Amino acid sequence: MSGPRMTMPTQALLRWALSAPTREWYGLQMCEATGLASGTVYPIIARLEQAGWLESRWEEPEEYASEGRPRRRYYRLTSDGAERARIALAQVSQSRATARLPFGTNPAPGGTR
Repeated sequence: MSGPRMTMPTQALLRWALSAPTREWYGLQMCEATGLASGTVYPIIARLEQAGWLESRWEEPEEYASEGRPRRRYYRLTSDGAERARIALAQVSQSRATARLPFGTNPAPGGTR
């Protein structure tokens, strides 16, 4: 199963989620933490969940009824999703580093100029 496109917003969301990979969070928390709009965050969450990187659950009535607020959907990285996210972010970082090399530089280990 291939992963989502690694756009800058997707990278920001994944970096935040990986800061505590077993934590559960809801969409508004992600918006506040990343500074991204809900119209950006929720489609990313949907793609990550579809790819199997995230799992979700609806909160139980006793968790929200006494607070007089709507029911929240909580998300968290799957163990496979956390690993895939780490790999994808490392690849993006490596690609950026390679793209910054001066012209004529051989990025292969032990390469010469």
